[in-house]
Amino acid sequence: HNGGISQRSLIRDTDLEVDRKVMEVDYFGTVSLTKALLPHFLQRGKGHFAVVTSLMGIFSSPMRSGYCGAKHALHGFFNALRAEHHHDQIPVTLICPGFIQTNISKNALVGDGRHQGTMDQATGRGLTAEQCARKMAKAIAKEKPEVYIGKKEILAVYLNRFLPGILRKVLRKATVT
Repeated sequence: HNGGISQRSLIRDTDLEVDRKVMEVDYFGTVSLTKALLPHFLQRGKGHFAVVTSLMGIFSSPMRSGYCGAKHALHGFFNALRAEHHHDQIPVTLICPGFIQTNISKNALVGDGRHQGTMDQATGRGLTAEQCARKMAKAIAKEKPEVYIGKKEILAVYLNRFLPGILRKVLRKATVT
């Protein structure tokens, strides 16, 4: 499962319809595909859900509230699915990329629903899509429950877990577009 749209705007400046669109694409689109596939996986007695979420599904940053909310929701849904269908031999791999050189920031929605139209500096300096795909394939082959893909942004996962106050300070000071 890989599909989504991002968002770049302050909460106070973001129309509720933008939040709804991000949730519809990123969360409900993925959930809908899962619900369509699950009966087939159960009937066959095998299957594997490999879901691209984001590091933003683990921690949040400014200017991405709708995107972070949708990605957090995916983690909740797929962790429940993993628990419900463990005995059915249906693994779930949550793939959590950081900054990957794609057009996600160019296509991100701003507060009024228009596309941002520019590349974020961090995204432009991220891993290539090919590097990301290789790491994804390895994690899926090993049936890892969760994998973090990126450069130094992966450290935020561990800061969030062990030193959340420090991560909050870092994120408050971060330049995020």
